[in-house]
Amino acid sequence: MIAEPPATHIRLDKSGTAWIDDTNVKVVEVIEEHLAHGEGPDELHVQHPDLSLAQIHSAFAYYFDHRDALDAEIERRYRAAEALRAKATNQPTRKKLLARLNKR
Repeated sequence: MIAEPPATHIRLDKSGTAWIDDTNVKVVEVIEEHLAHGEGPDELHVQHPDLSLAQIHSAFAYYFDHRDALDAEIERRYRAAEALRAKATNQPTRKKLLARLNKR
């Protein structure tokens, strides 16, 4: 008897973004967390018990199969966040906001 191939747990949307099946979690988000904190699949599963270990391992497998594209996406996301951070240099602190509120 030939075994059925394993489920991939990954789906692509119309724009080609890889998502973990049956979730609202992008593969790139799991990988960013792994890269930022050095967490492996077991630790990620503890942090995200709504994801199965199979789903997390599938995200890793997808990453290693598409590493260049996902690394480019991670870099793009980082640069976008840095650009937003640079624009937000004159934002008031919480203390200043509360002072403004108390003046009303």
